[in-house]
Amino acid sequence: MRSTFNLPRVYALTDVRVSGLSHAEQVELLSAGGASLVQVREKQMLALEFYEQARAAVAVAERHGVKLIINDRVDIAQAVSAHGVHLGQDDMPPDAARRLLGPDVIIGYSTHTIDQAIAATKLPIDYLAIGPIFATTSKTDTAPVLGLAGLRTVRQAIGTFPLVAIGGITLGNAREVIHAGADSVAVISALLSNPTGITEATRSLLQDLQDLPGSG
Repeated sequence: MRSTFNLPRVYALTDVRVSGLSHAEQVELLSAGGASLVQVREKQMLALEFYEQARAAVAVAERHGVKLIINDRVDIAQAVSAHGVHLGQDDMPPDAARRLLGPDVIIGYSTHTIDQAIAATKLPIDYLAIGPIFATTSKTDTAPVLGLAGLRTVRQAIGTFPLVAIGGITLGNAREVIHAGADSVAVISALLSNPTGITEATRSLLQDLQDLPGSG
């Protein structure tokens, strides 16, 4: 499957542990800074609490015209009418998620090696993520770091398939990541670690990347 999904340059993620804010509050601040695609990332909450927070986050996203993606949980994404779901290697297979969610919902998929990335381009997904590009503190169960050279190799292998880079990406290295072949940078700590500065950090990153060629 060859996707034509147009990724924004910055793919923001929420994280309650990093920011200390609810997912809805984070979506509000990220969207105020110009984020147009936000993934609600939650690994700790019980299903009911996550459902309630995701529903509130979707309401904020709808108000601001932001596309909201739910991490891992196809059931939650379906229940709150999110714009999509992002799946990992150990989550529900993308083809099963596609059957449940339908043709119009955005499905993203995490990969960690060149072989996984090549295989992912044949799945019914809209974009794939590759990482970690750099060492990261946002996840504890990370695969080996790919580096910019690994990212370039993946880009060459998958052609024009929409590609998100994730892992250790900051305002200082994001331009290098885009130059190495990513369409979009997924950012967590660099945007969320100072909760009072989320909007400004998002705006600054978008401005810093806006002059680069490719998808915006």
